[in-house]
Amino acid sequence: MNNPSQFPEALHFSHEAMNTTFELWFRGVDPGDAPGIARECYEKIDLIEGRLSRFIDTSDISRINQLSAGETLYISQECHECLLLGLEAHTLSCGLFDITLGTRIQHLKSGDENTIPPLTGRWIIHPDVPAVTCVDPGRELDLGGIGKGFTLDQLRNLLIDWEVDDALLAAGASSLLAHGPTNWPVELAGSNQSQRINLTNQALSASGTIIQGSHIVHPAGQDAMPDHAPSHVWVTAATAALAEIWSTTLMLMSQEEIPDFIAENPEIISVHAEYEGHMEKIR
Repeated sequence: MNNPSQFPEALHFSHEAMNTTFELWFRGVDPGDAPGIARECYEKIDLIEGRLSRFIDTSDISRINQLSAGETLYISQECHECLLLGLEAHTLSCGLFDITLGTRIQHLKSGDENTIPPLTGRWIIHPDVPAVTCVDPGRELDLGGIGKGFTLDQLRNLLIDWEVDDALLAAGASSLLAHGPTNWPVELAGSNQSQRINLTNQALSASGTIIQGSHIVHPAGQDAMPDHAPSHVWVTAATAALAEIWSTTLMLMSQEEIPDFIAENPEIISVHAEYEGHMEKIR
């Protein structure tokens, strides 16, 4: 959605992690301080990846996925907070947003045409203690639908500590967070159309078959995907994690269902959706 030359007045930094490129743009920051701030951001990104990625054997998520019935694992604060967000999103989305679809996501990405894996197993995420208990094994956690947004929100907390009040943070092409009271113009690039919007102290998440491809999995199975679902959705919200949650959720709804769902969730600031190559603003 952006490129480094788009903001010539800003200091630009980038870092490879989570199978994407994180980019940082700072305005009004002392050039002598900026590299140190960026390095601290990189360290935070790497720390969170080491705790949330299911592809790292020592991560909290991998260790949870390996629990046997009756076992409890104490986890990091970051992982616990992210899991609680996912649990809340599951309730608010009426079950459409589900962080326990790891086996199905992997099955779909592999191109395997055999029967999709059943959803079995149950965990308890303790609300007041950073711990997870396995009741029955079987499900696999995958935080791909929330992890990058959660990380951007954590970076914003670092910028507040550094008294940086004008920044744009990006996790690849699908997740952006504008921090501070000034505008950051960004492009929503659809299949045939594009639209420029201003982000001001809010986040933007894009979901779609172009960006995410086979990552978008319906909890009830791919046969449950609605006939008139959007091919692309852009959502703005107060936090990057929320923006990612709602953009993923709306991809699993029909064109007819989306307006009512948005009306019931005022924390969704704006929504653009693409249907058959045509982009429209819904809120």
